[in-house]
Amino acid sequence: MRRRLGEGGFFTFRVLIGVLLCFAGVMIVLFALGKASAQPRTASAPTNKIAPEVLADTAGGKSASVIFLLADQADVSAGYGMKDQDARGWSVYNTLSQHAARTQKGIRNLLDSRGVTYQSFWVVNMIIANADRALVETVAARPDVARVDSNRPTRWIEDPSIANFGVTSGNPSTIEWNVQNVNAPQVWAMGFTGQGIVIGNEDTGMRWTHNALKPHYRGWNGVTADHNYNWWDAIHSGGGVCGPNNQAPCDDSGHGTHTTGSTSGDDGTGNQIGVAPGAKWIGCRNMDQGNGMPSTYTECFQFFIAPTDLNGQNPNPALRPHVINNSWICPTSEGCTTGDELRIIVENTQAAGIFVEASAGNSGPPCSTVNDPPAIYNASFSTGAIDISNTLAGFSSRGPVTRDGSNRLKPNISAPGVNVRSSVNTSDTSYANFSGTSMAGPHVVGTVALLWSARPQLQRDIATTKMVLQNTANPGVTVNPPQTCGGIPNTTIPNNSFG
Repeated sequence: MRRRLGEGGFFTFRVLIGVLLCFAGVMIVLFALGKASAQPRTASAPTNKIAPEVLADTAGGKSASVIFLLADQADVSAGYGMKDQDARGWSVYNTLSQHAARTQKGIRNLLDSRGVTYQSFWVVNMIIANADRALVETVAARPDVARVDSNRPTRWIEDPSIANFGVTSGNPSTIEWNVQNVNAPQVWAMGFTGQGIVIGNEDTGMRWTHNALKPHYRGWNGVTADHNYNWWDAIHSGGGVCGPNNQAPCDDSGHGTHTTGSTSGDDGTGNQIGVAPGAKWIGCRNMDQGNGMPSTYTECFQFFIAPTDLNGQNPNPALRPHVINNSWICPTSEGCTTGDELRIIVENTQAAGIFVEASAGNSGPPCSTVNDPPAIYNASFSTGAIDISNTLAGFSSRGPVTRDGSNRLKPNISAPGVNVRSSVNTSDTSYANFSGTSMAGPHVVGTVALLWSARPQLQRDIATTKMVLQNTANPGVTVNPPQTCGGIPNTTIPNNSFG
């Protein structure tokens, strides 16, 4: 699974100001909220329920970590019609958790009787267990099981031709170009910096003590830190320099510190690296030195829907973030599940009123390279990358999505993702320039924070927010050479090159 990406999007991303309803004297009329229609929540069981990867991993008497996806998935579509947002969060959480507790009993009793170690989830109705072939076949034969997928660890490796790891510590003389590109300073001047908005970031972790991040961490009150409900570590073994099960945010890579800085970073002394410095951030580590698994991604989404204390107890959906940055992908070529797990997770997260942004990927310029979760889903708002001249980055993945046969137009939008300067984990004063769709996504997240700060009536109104972003984005993106993907030339808006 890839962890750190920079990917492409819809129109460009300079729109911010127009999005805030009043810029250059032009009023933008908000469209009536179109509630996203929930897809059917019951997973369809294939003829052969067992994924080829599972068969390979359990051959010759071996055991492997596998996913048992239940056929009966909870229906949380009622969340879209709820006006009270705290009640909405609790409703989605209660529906999901109670449904899982009720429908998992049979499988859990079976696993308990055999002394099998397992982890159950409710954000998607599934159980992950260490199983041999005999157990896999026994569980797959059950009518309440839709599919058995692999929970293989996967490796995301940044293309060295894309990333620039030059580390600096000096203060810049101006606001970073990428922050200016989305017109964030003009919005700040109007008095909106993202205040009142909470951003979730699941990544390689965060160096929370970094000077540009610490003031904006929800767990820091200016005197003491409280990491309960503000941080979760989904890495339970290994963990590199951080080790496993950290009780405070830690970043074993630098990637997560960089993406978090681009959403809300500002050290107050000139390093204005974040789009929404008035927003607060919370975090979850879903990768171990660049290695992730479906289970770690799932664990982070579950934490964000209902944050818990550091013991994983006492969940409180009222503390969930407004928007989540996902600068990672999960390719099948590296062992990622081919089932519906991540799609269901993203849909359930959106039903809870959380905007899910996902980097498009760094596999461009060919068409149909936006081909991996979570960027491929209809519920995800996927982001491509442009440079300082508003030219689409060559590495930015293009649509349409062919993996699921939908030919879905992707990415949804594009944002600055080339030579982006932000915080890194080397020290509390270190910065570096990275490139990738991983760097682009945080600009969308920061813009959502600014928009929702300026127009509270739009908060958690995801359908309208997506429409506003797409309809007001700057379409002036250069694609060199010109490109037609999915039968749509890049001169037509929207398109499968940059959105």
